Amino acid sequence: MELLTSLLHNVWAIFLIVLFFGGSIFVHELGHFLAARRRGVKVTRFSIGFGPAIWSHVGKDGVEYRLAWIPIGGYVALPQLADMPAIEGETEPAEQLPPVSYGSRMLVLSAGAFFNILFAFALATILWLSGRPEAENVTSTRIGFVADKITLLDGKEVASPARVAGLQEGDLITAIDGTPVKSWIDVLNAIVLSTVTDDKGERLAVFTVTRDGKPMDFRVYPRRTGDENIRKVGIDAAFELIIGKVAPGSAAEKTGFRDEDRVVAIDGKTVMSWSAFFTHFQAVTADHTTLTVMRSGAPVQIVVPMAPKARMTAIQGIELRANWRLLYQNPFEQISQILANSVRTLKALLLPQGDVGLSNMSAVVGITQGFWDALKSDYPAHFVIWFAVMVNVSLAFFNLLPIPVLDGGHMLFATIAKLRGKALPFNFIAVTQSVFVVLLLSMMVYVTVFGDLRRIVRDRKAEAQAREAAAEVQKHAEPAKP
Repeated sequence: MELLTSLLHNVWAIFLIVLFFGGSIFVHELGHFLAARRRGVKVTRFSIGFGPAIWSHVGKDGVEYRLAWIPIGGYVALPQLADMPAIEGETEPAEQLPPVSYGSRMLVLSAGAFFNILFAFALATILWLSGRPEAENVTSTRIGFVADKITLLDGKEVASPARVAGLQEGDLITAIDGTPVKSWIDVLNAIVLSTVTDDKGERLAVFTVTRDGKPMDFRVYPRRTGDENIRKVGIDAAFELIIGKVAPGSAAEKTGFRDEDRVVAIDGKTVMSWSAFFTHFQAVTADHTTLTVMRSGAPVQIVVPMAPKARMTAIQGIELRANWRLLYQNPFEQISQILANSVRTLKALLLPQGDVGLSNMSAVVGITQGFWDALKSDYPAHFVIWFAVMVNVSLAFFNLLPIPVLDGGHMLFATIAKLRGKALPFNFIAVTQSVFVVLLLSMMVYVTVFGDLRRIVRDRKAEAQAREAAAEVQKHAEPAKP
């Protein structure tokens, strides 16, 4: 029965991924198709996917509708606007068709992105009405942990930038580089996507925080670290430490932990994040430590024995959880937030002082993994819809970039032709598009291999190591003293 349940869950998950991801592509191409039909532009093919057809049907309107083998996008063949045989195959020669006005070109080419925004707006409206769940460690902008050291890419340990700058646990971050932050995601994005430098050209992040009711500014110099080779400062968010469940018969239960305990201090020192908790816990040198938890509104002290060979044994069996709240954010705010992050990401990708590289991006595999992770979350329906909103807004933004092969590139060619008073040479357009097809496909392969797949392999390895570590702790576990 468990195997059947798991199988049905996976089938359902795959169906939702196809529905929302494939639906995003379909909506984009539908925009081109409907606008073209409305403006009298010739349509020869409507394809979801590239390459040879899995299924194909020519309708009474003369349009070939198909599903193709390579599910990395789709296209509507519009020979009057963009003759691309390298991608779409041979179609009716453009020179044998009547010309299309500049206004019709711009309308048809921008319709795909417009439909993606419409779809995103509809999904965002659902989240506005139902509320989008957010965990407290995501909504918080208060610092709950400042690391003493961070490890750089070469393995060298250095003092954390936050500690050097003077940031403290309990500081409330209100802005970074003058831009207000409303969540921990905003804080992380501000650090990673910023391109601000000081007079010497070093990456700088100016933190504006409130401490004891007073606003203060701190100049923090983020350092590159971690598997993603991005800059960090060595801080974590403050949130309530909740022990959701304690496994019956576990060492944690014998130690004295109970379901829904709120951890507030270790040996009298307040802790505001699990990073702070485990750091302080591991630093204990005595044969025991005392945790203060809130239980049913009253403080309770738990004496935790520290086994020499397995320091984490006494707390094994606890399941951590976070507080959740529903965020009612209107569709305009949701979409503008995603667009702003898209612009900052592009800026960080293109400017030399930016931290973002192609390996930090995601292609089809990464997007699919994102949908899969959303389905495994505590609120799968909400997060799948939210991820679909992000995909559609990002798809609209990406397609409008002035890059040949993309909609924005075709709009650029049309605008240049309009300004010069005659069409660009056919050979120039054909060669340019062929070059960019190769570049775009190469980029997608690179992002898939060195971005998506590398992250998936790394995450799987980390999960395996965590299971091995838990098994090792269990192996050396000693019976808890009454």
